[in-house]
Amino acid sequence: MKTAVVTGASSGIGEATARLLAAEGFRVICAARRVERIEELAREIDGVAIRCDVTSQQDVESLAAAVGDNLDVLVNNAGGALGLEPVASADLDAWETMLQTNVFGTTRVTKALLPALIAAEGVLVFVTSTAADWGYEGGAGYCAAKAGERSVVEALRLELVDKPVRVTEICPGMVRTDEFALTRFGGDKARADAVYQGVAEPLTAGDVGEAIVWMATRPSHVNIDRMTIRPRAQAAQYKVHRG
Repeated sequence: MKTAVVTGASSGIGEATARLLAAEGFRVICAARRVERIEELAREIDGVAIRCDVTSQQDVESLAAAVGDNLDVLVNNAGGALGLEPVASADLDAWETMLQTNVFGTTRVTKALLPALIAAEGVLVFVTSTAADWGYEGGAGYCAAKAGERSVVEALRLELVDKPVRVTEICPGMVRTDEFALTRFGGDKARADAVYQGVAEPLTAGDVGEAIVWMATRPSHVNIDRMTIRPRAQAAQYKVHRG
């Protein structure tokens, strides 16, 4: 049985991807900070729950020990956005958190699990964002974090060109999940709901999860370098049709 690791598996895209990979026959290691959530998920999909804060070297080493010598798929999903302030009033603590999770955390996990991925001729899937494409008002910190993560993806693919491993990236646009916007706005539901106001059908976590599973299950000679996925109503990061 093939094995997959999904970070940030406690909700949203990570949870949906873990469920979909399990449905495809993978043994899924669900990694996240919120143990009670991933334990419940692991029971439902016959997977494994590993508490892992990607900013903790000790946690990541424990994850690598649980994975062992072979890993077929790594979905680097843990990350997220905090705040929507202009640069002039930037919350640099929030910026540091975003960089620590999206860039340093993702790289820490990748570095630890790379030998197992190479041994299994596996595939890495990095969940970045259309925020990596260009900046937008109030998004400098998050855009910087996701652009930084993309730089890791691009460099890694070049560095591993002679190795039997694939490096892929998926860039979601507007996705409505239970927590992404709520976390960004510190639990302010009104501000979180306003992000999607008038948008009939933003993407769901399952939409993105299905794309990730497709990317991860292509033949071994096929590398999906980068996939951008948006709802029909979003023509660009700044161009959204609202009814």
